[in-house]
Amino acid sequence: MTVTDARAEFRRLHGSGCFVMPNAPDAGSARLLAAVGATAVATTSSGFAATLGRRDMTVTRDELVAHVRALCAAVTVPVSVDAERCFADDTAGVADTVERLAAAGAAGCSIEDWDPVAGRIDPIERSVERVVAAAGVAHAHGMVLTARCEHHLRGIDDLDATLRRLEAYRDAGADALFAPGLRDLESAARIVAVGLPVNVLVLPGAPTVAELAAVGVRRISVGGMLTWTMYGALVANARHLLDHGTLDASLPLVDRALMSDAFA
Repeated sequence: MTVTDARAEFRRLHGSGCFVMPNAPDAGSARLLAAVGATAVATTSSGFAATLGRRDMTVTRDELVAHVRALCAAVTVPVSVDAERCFADDTAGVADTVERLAAAGAAGCSIEDWDPVAGRIDPIERSVERVVAAAGVAHAHGMVLTARCEHHLRGIDDLDATLRRLEAYRDAGADALFAPGLRDLESAARIVAVGLPVNVLVLPGAPTVAELAAVGVRRISVGGMLTWTMYGALVANARHLLDHGTLDASLPLVDRALMSDAFA
């Protein structure tokens, strides 16, 4: 699939129905996700940072761009990028980040309104300016831009304020909306009513994909959860080996035939 085809396919997926876009921390996991039927994959900022032995939001822009290039080369499905705050304080820098992700082959990317340096959500006027800058470049390349409101991950439990931001991001040119941290169907339905495709982060205890689809959610992601699943199995088996001198045969292994096909 060419980059142009991947971007067209990603837009098509946002046109109707509901699709699952699992998050891959590296090229190998991206290939396995595509091999089991994922029609698109996303990066995960926390998962990718973990592969480098770091905490979330400590990866550089150059490292992310190289990571995206590797994932796009590894799979034939669209790749959407968790681009955090787009690695810039000014709109020119935001635009440059999206341009670099486009050159790396991304079919879409996100921009969020949390400023980790200041430790706060950006003022809405500033956030809107940044979405405008990102959208201009994304649309020039046929990419899907997702605008994220980080309120509910940062202790701001105010759905009305979240909706005001998402409406402003819609009007600023976003193609999809995301408010990670919301878990109930009523909140998801209110965001769907804003009028753009909505992504929901599915975590343990959240509504199912079918339930979210029934209220109009278009896209499902899982953030770093698959990474923590992988690392959880690694730690559990390593502890078993160190404590008992043998590997834990009860832990599942990836199907060798699937891996052979995925890594061909």
